[in-house]
Amino acid sequence: MREVNVTGPTVEEAIESALSQLNITKDRAEITVIDPGKKAFFGLFGGKPAVVAVKETIDPVEEAKNFLLAVAKEMGVDASIEEKRSGREVEFNISGEKMALLIGKRGQTLNALQHLAQLVANRSSDQFVTILLDAENYRARRRETLSNLAKRLADKALRINRPVSLEAMPSYERKVIHAALVNQTDVETHSEGREPNRYIVISPK
Repeated sequence: MREVNVTGPTVEEAIESALSQLNITKDRAEITVIDPGKKAFFGLFGGKPAVVAVKETIDPVEEAKNFLLAVAKEMGVDASIEEKRSGREVEFNISGEKMALLIGKRGQTLNALQHLAQLVANRSSDQFVTILLDAENYRARRRETLSNLAKRLADKALRINRPVSLEAMPSYERKVIHAALVNQTDVETHSEGREPNRYIVISPK
């Protein structure tokens, strides 16, 4: 985090000089007026320059985005990221070639990158930031796959009249399974196990 102390004829001029030195805009700066200064008497004597301290603030979302782009580059992927902010929740959508490398088997690499990006964002944020990471609409396709899987396994549980267990999934994927079957009155769902090996069981009622 960069910081400079700058003097100037006025507070505003000192601030502008500091922003220019740091090459940042005012919205990316934390400004402290050390001394407001004093105008010279009749413009000739008794004046005192203003002194300000200007510190560059870190945008946690930009930090997370830069981290993801750097990781993608190391993996040989030339990627771009579109972001959508909603309060403290941020959606990143990565696009480019070789997206399969960033998604991984059943989204495991994408999930890991999402987790790491969230850690990066929150190490420099005073409020918790939630990062949601997608790659070329993979999440929507995965939700559809999971919903279809839930219905197939519910049918199987009813057919064999025994509980059916799914593979371990992250919490938001388990929520998709629960939601897909919430209105089905002949089966019920619950989770078992401990993270990261927690899984869903579908049982006939």
